[in-house]
Amino acid sequence: MASAVERPDSAPEHCPGTQSDQAGKASACAGCPNQQICATGPKGPDPGIALVKDRLQNVKNKILILSGKGGVGKSTVTALLSRALAVEDNERNVAVLDIDICGPSQPRVLGVLDEQVHQSGSGWSPVYVDDNLSLMSIGFLLSSPDDAIIWRGPKKNNLIKQFLSEVDWGKLDYLLIDTPPGTSDEHLSAVTYLSQANLTGAIIVTTPQEVALLDVRKEIDFCRKTKINILGVVENMAEFICPCCQKSAEIFKATTGGVKKMCEELDVPFLGSLPLDPKVTRSCDEGKNFFEEVPDSPVISVLQTIVKNITAKYG
Repeated sequence: MASAVERPDSAPEHCPGTQSDQAGKASACAGCPNQQICATGPKGPDPGIALVKDRLQNVKNKILILSGKGGVGKSTVTALLSRALAVEDNERNVAVLDIDICGPSQPRVLGVLDEQVHQSGSGWSPVYVDDNLSLMSIGFLLSSPDDAIIWRGPKKNNLIKQFLSEVDWGKLDYLLIDTPPGTSDEHLSAVTYLSQANLTGAIIVTTPQEVALLDVRKEIDFCRKTKINILGVVENMAEFICPCCQKSAEIFKATTGGVKKMCEELDVPFLGSLPLDPKVTRSCDEGKNFFEEVPDSPVISVLQTIVKNITAKYG
């Protein structure tokens, strides 16, 4: 499997793409060894789009998990939602695809850090966290969790295409796609390759303070410009739950009304507010199932409500 990570990619950082009219002609193409091939090659739809459509035809719901900025707990929320979806109905098949190439945290959070993916005639086999919960991440392809991924955009995009078109997911009810923060190459690649695969929509994660909400507004604008259905916004770390006395305290003051008011102003669904419970955080750091470790956490009840809201519309 290491060969998939080490494959060289000499495309320039701002490559216009082989299907662009500027392929081989843009200033970014100067010096590229493939310049002549791109300039004279056939133009048309990326064949990867059809491959992804075919591979994901048995996946009912494909959901992007987005955040406007880093540090809002997007990857943790992705793991929490995947666990909640899988626990609520053991007949429901759920998977997580981690395309946060430079910061793959799902293997640790879901407790499968030391596992490896295997390849068969039907493609890469994801790692199973539980009987009805699986995961694919670049973290499984690294020789060490400390290895840095130092890649330009085209190489990241190629791996995302591989994950979407070459992983043998089987029949799934939900595929949650954990993305990096912002609106970058990885997001555009995912949207492009999923353009014919009936993408269900996106869930956006944020914290209450204005500095986070400013970036979330950009994320919402990105979804609307790329015609992604916004399933809703999750407010994370809305309050701190003391592990000793169970009393709550506000961490990030919502100076402009918070997430709920922003959702009303922008006409997007508000899914719920998740508190910060150190016990749940510890379970995620240790890769344990928080439903079993801390079943009485207030995070559980909020998660169950969010999941019911999602499954009611996209069950």
